Amino acid sequence: MTAIIGVALLTAAFGSQAHAKGCVKGALVGGVAGHYAGHHGFIGAATGCVIGRHEAKKRAAEKARERENHANVK
Repeated sequence: MTAIIGVALLTAAFGSQAHAKGCVKGALVGGVAGHYAGHHGFIGAATGCVIGRHEAKKRAAEKARERENHANVK
């Protein structure tokens, strides 16, 4: 239950799609992990959101580099 509340709060805080990319998935995983690691679902959800956003940004940057490299090859 704590994870669900955490996800709802984080989704409201990071409402735009650009910011939410990776956040929801990370918050779900982090919330569940935090809940089972000592009933800290909200802290886990918040941490998962931050990590999820970071990973999503890294993937987006890598895809952009690949597209740029592919365009330069042609």
